[in-house]
Amino acid sequence: MPEFILYDVADGVATITLNRPDRRNAQNEALLDELNDAWERAAADDDARVILLNANGPHFSAGHDTSPDANKDSKTIARIGAGIKQSGTMELYSREARHFLGFSRRWRDIPKPSIAAVQGACIAGGLMLAWPCDLIVAADNARFSDPVVLMGIGGVEYHGHTWELGARKAKEILFMASSITAEEARELGMVNRVVPVDELQNTAREMALRIAGMPPHALAMAKRVVNQTLDIQGQYAAIQACFDIHQLGHASAYVQSGKFVLTDHQGIKKAAT
Repeated sequence: MPEFILYDVADGVATITLNRPDRRNAQNEALLDELNDAWERAAADDDARVILLNANGPHFSAGHDTSPDANKDSKTIARIGAGIKQSGTMELYSREARHFLGFSRRWRDIPKPSIAAVQGACIAGGLMLAWPCDLIVAADNARFSDPVVLMGIGGVEYHGHTWELGARKAKEILFMASSITAEEARELGMVNRVVPVDELQNTAREMALRIAGMPPHALAMAKRVVNQTLDIQGQYAAIQACFDIHQLGHASAYVQSGKFVLTDHQGIKKAAT
């Protein structure tokens, strides 16, 4: 049974819920594996026409769990090629290519419409859960940020910043480790609707139910034409190139400290508030 993810289907809507509120839904590899399983389950479920992603607790997600024991029990080490012994930067690249870039891209391309309902903090890796969704509904207390420049890295692995925010705003939140409000995100086109926090779940579900009443094949085609247009404009290639640049941040951290990630937990927490 999943430990960190809840899954339910009713009235054509598959609801996937992040359920690690005691850690602000921070993502270890176990959570991400369970989340991917839920996405794949919804994709294959004939009773699910729309996927609704939400989170228990006051915050959508505090991003990657960078605590020392976050993945101590992980048995998932992705392999770049059969017979290749991985260590150091190669192992890190492979793990992040699977759990971060790979999962986010897979969720983005599932042919069923998806909606993210976001409340409270959506920090760094939290963006990588919301951005792959087709629509985002935000509570009026939601704040979005990617302060990982404080960790010596230029941005999270699924680098949708420029596409979601525009170049100037993307640079601002990265350079200054600042956040944007739900309303600012709506004005920038990243968020579809902003509602009071106590109306978030009902609003997102009402949207999901309306979409679930549309012809499934037409929805899949509508999603595909928009995503294909973005990819023709270069989104897929750009995000892949940015992921490779991201790995330079890890390499730089290792050269400076002997560790693959320079962590500044207090700085991250301060930037998120």
